[in-house]
Amino acid sequence: MDVRNCKNCGKLFQYVGKPLCPACNKKLEDKFFEVRDYIYENPTANMSQVSEEMEVPIQQIKKWVREERLAFSKDSGITISCEKCGKPILTGRFCNECKKTMQNDLSKMYGTENKVKKSSTKDPNGKMRFLKN
Repeated sequence: MDVRNCKNCGKLFQYVGKPLCPACNKKLEDKFFEVRDYIYENPTANMSQVSEEMEVPIQQIKKWVREERLAFSKDSGITISCEKCGKPILTGRFCNECKKTMQNDLSKMYGTENKVKKSSTKDPNGKMRFLKN
């Protein structure tokens, strides 16, 4: 059992992946839904306005945007940059082009890795191999 102090209120709680106790985590989730509704009702609001009106730090709003839980409209003028190429995006960590590139790279790597494993474990004659002492 992993017991830690809540990063927000300092109370002890059983850690299950988030650094907040259940009460603080619920407050944060409630605040998220308030922010989401505010952005929906005010699509042209910028991040500073959202932060001030909803009393949420800009860093928390950016975190929700990076997690793809929040997305701003194109009219808002709010963008964040792709972590790989720096291109402006509305939500997430990477732009669509970088996502495709990374997906292709992983597919290629996975495909060649399988070929290497298959060719190295089989005898060319199709027979079982034994290691010699």
